[in-house]
Order: sequence, then C-alpha cells, then structure tokens
Amino acid sequence: MQLQITHVEENRKKIKPTDESKLGFGKVFSDHLFIMKYTDGQGWENPKIQPYGPLSLDPAAIVLHYAQEIFEGMKAYRGKDDGVYLFRAKDNFLRMNHSAVRICMPEIDIDFVHQALKELVLLDRDWIPRQRGTALYIRPTMIGTEPSVSVKGSSEFLFYILIGPAGAYYPEGFNPTKILVENKYIRAANGGLGAAKTGANYAASLFAGAEAKKKGFTQVLWLDAFEHKYVEEVGAMNIFFRFKNELVTSPLEGTILAGITRDSVIKLTRHWGLTCNERKISMDEIVAGTKSGDLLEVFGSGTAAIISPVGELSYKNQKYVIGNGKTGELSQKLYDEILAIQYGEKAEPFGWVERIA
Repeated sequence: MQLQITHVEENRKKIKPTDESKLGFGKVFSDHLFIMKYTDGQGWENPKIQPYGPLSLDPAAIVLHYAQEIFEGMKAYRGKDDGVYLFRAKDNFLRMNHSAVRICMPEIDIDFVHQALKELVLLDRDWIPRQRGTALYIRPTMIGTEPSVSVKGSSEFLFYILIGPAGAYYPEGFNPTKILVENKYIRAANGGLGAAKTGANYAASLFAGAEAKKKGFTQVLWLDAFEHKYVEEVGAMNIFFRFKNELVTSPLEGTILAGITRDSVIKLTRHWGLTCNERKISMDEIVAGTKSGDLLEVFGSGTAAIISPVGELSYKNQKYVIGNGKTGELSQKLYDEILAIQYGEKAEPFGWVERIA
C-alpha cells in the first residue's frame, strides 16, 4: 500500500496549548490523523494521513450497536538531544492484533502501521510537549463500520490513529492515590473479554468507577468474578504489591490486560535481581500484609500514568494505609527509570526505545 499524505491548510491549523502544566489527559488532539479502511475480500486499502476531523458513520454501523471496537494507547516523547522517541510501539500493535482476533476483526500489518505512525508523529512533531512528565499520547483505534443491525461481525472496518499532547493521567499526578476495592460488581470473567483492549471492558467498569469517585476514590480495584477474593487489576492499570520478600502481580489468565508497562516492570525488576512473581493474590493476604507490615508498597502500572503509587486501599468499609500513605521506594525508582528510558536518557538492554528523529 502507498501512504498518501494531505497536509492541513495553514489557516485551519489548531492553536497549540501554551501551558504544558495544564495539559490534562486525552482532551487535546493534533492537526492530523492516520486512517485506512478494510473490506472483506479486498483487505486493507487507501491508507492516508489527513487533517484531523469528524468521522462519517452510517447510523446502523455495527460499532454503534454491538460494540465491535478495539484500541491501544502508547506515547511519543521529546527526549534527549531534542530527539523524538517511541516506546514499545510494535508491542502495542501486536497486542492490538490479539484483541482483533478475539473481537472478530482483521489484523493489521504491524510494520506498515508502525511506519505510518512514525510519519504521523513527525508530521505533527511540534505538538510533542517538552515539559518532563508530558508526552504525545497515541490512540490507535479500529471499529466495525458495516451498516447492519443484525447481530454479527462487521465486514467493513475503519482503523485510525489520533495523537495529542498529554500531561498527568490522574489529578494527583505522581502522588499516592486512594483505591476502592470493588466486591460487588465485576468487570470480566474467565472466557470473557478481559484480556482484549476493547471498549466493552471499560464500559463495564464505568458505573463502579463513578460510584467510587463520589466517595473520594481515584479508581476501583477489581476482584475475580467467581469468588470476589483475588485481585485482578485497577480500572485503567495493572497493579503490583511489594512485600518484604517479593513483588507480586496478578497472572495473565484471560481476565486482565497484558499491560505493556506491566511487562516492563516485570522485566526491569527481574533484571535488577528482585523476585517478581505472577501469581494469584487474595485480599486476605493483602490485609494481613498491611497489618503485619510485610506489605511495603502498592502501585499501578499503565501507559497513561506509567507508575501510580497507591497510598490507601478501602475494602469492606475498612481503610488500609500503605507505606504511611507515601510513595514507595520501588515505585519511585521504577517511575524514574522507565521515564528516563522513554526519554532516551538511559540505556536499556531490551530494545524498547526507538528514536525516530
């Protein structure tokens, strides 16, 4: 396929944010996007970068009725020597293909889309913020567009990538968050969509998340759907528990997302010689750890926040303070290390970072 590029007219360019400390997350988008279409029997075609603008969908498009949609999240950074850096972008596209298979959608050509992403980022490179802790957020998305209200998979699809400058995901920034452990509602069950990055997963979490925020909590920690006993993940992050003798995170058994940052944390900590185990962990073990002092810190991991320390868990109307409510040593070290890698400031042995300019 040949990539076509149409530049936005000068008089239609958007006004860029001037105060990078107030960027927020996911509300500002650049001047261009990448888009291409798929039809059964013809495959992917007509890839192009074009001026950012509304999509045109038939009211009967399958995505609007049966939620046939997947997406990814990654970032580009303005880092060392004013370079532009991508972090594990191909791993995100590989995960997107896994989601596509689960939702009956076509896979993308990872190498082609990766190159198109680089073209898009470089075209709008002036949108990449410079303040430390900020980045250019990248949102690849695929939707089923065939006009049909029959319950079936679409035969037509739209894939697009939009980008925009972003700051801290949580209002707290890197300060410890307060998490409500949800023991009534569920997000995903074995055999369901928990391991696919699809909008349906997030829609299932919205009600409990809204209720938690009314009570003053930042996020919800989901438990398993069967026993309401074992930790799974937070609404927008995987989660880790650091005990005196090991770091623990929930295993990938089909109900949680295989987070790219999660994998980075596992590989980094094992590289440092720490014991990092992927195993089931119950709330009983966590409560016991807080009471004995064996649980030293808790943190979430995800593309948006990178590392998000947790200062308090609320479970069955009981409050459990983690590490005196302060950011833990390992949380801080991981945040600093991953950020330095993403900005191209620190060498790493995994080949995660690609400088594209």
